[in-house]
Amino acid sequence: MRTTSTVIGAAALTLALAACGAPSEQASESAEGGGDVLRVGVSPVPHGDILAFIDENLAEEAGLELEIEEISDYNTPNSALIEGELDANYFQHRAFMNEWLENGPDAELTYVTDVHIERLGLYSESVESTDDLPEGAEIAVPNDPANLNRALSILEAEGLITVDPEAGENATEKDITDNPNDLVVTPLEAAQLPRSIADVDAAVVNGNYAIEADLPEESNVLAWEPEGEDYVQNYANGLVALDENADDERVQLLAELLHDERVLEYVQETWRGVVLAVDADGVITE
Repeated sequence: MRTTSTVIGAAALTLALAACGAPSEQASESAEGGGDVLRVGVSPVPHGDILAFIDENLAEEAGLELEIEEISDYNTPNSALIEGELDANYFQHRAFMNEWLENGPDAELTYVTDVHIERLGLYSESVESTDDLPEGAEIAVPNDPANLNRALSILEAEGLITVDPEAGENATEKDITDNPNDLVVTPLEAAQLPRSIADVDAAVVNGNYAIEADLPEESNVLAWEPEGEDYVQNYANGLVALDENADDERVQLLAELLHDERVLEYVQETWRGVVLAVDADGVITE
């Protein structure tokens, strides 16, 4: 049976964590098998839907009991993992995890396995192609470093801007060296981007938020992000656990189920083109 707890923002969970015991004690209890239920924190879409599919179709037969905690922001799931409130989370790619660890608390997390890629797309309600963007057009982009760089790569691939190559993965709007149409690039919180569509000329939106807002169906998709050589390595969303819990039998079993053929087919059929399934070998499935 699926147990879902939806958390709006970080505040509610932060209060709960403050009332709990020492993080190291909680993590230790989980690693020692303090309970058979595997508590996994996820973004609602598509992560929560994918785990719900597993819970409803595969988990019981495999002997896995899941507790799915839906969390609406990008910072809480790792904090909850470190504090022992979760056994694993599934919402982030390696680039985000590495950035978070560099700027967050001292912790050791293991990226257990790739699962899917959420393609960033350039969406608009007012124009049908990048050629129609007017001079001085405002384009909203995600403000977190990992996804901001991805957003700029879309604009660059479309010939709209040039980004200083020396900026690398840390490129921001300040690293734009050529902007022939004087585009205004506006970083916003990723979750706010779908709501910004009506107020800007176009917006680069993360796949999960685009799906939640029905953007692929209701807005014009002007461009998809380019798939570079390290596309899967950098941007596949995956299952993450504390280092000490990464070999937990329940975590490993979930990793196996996430690559079941039925799950891969479910992802392909449900989110055609927006979410790309990644198999156990780290290859995007067709």
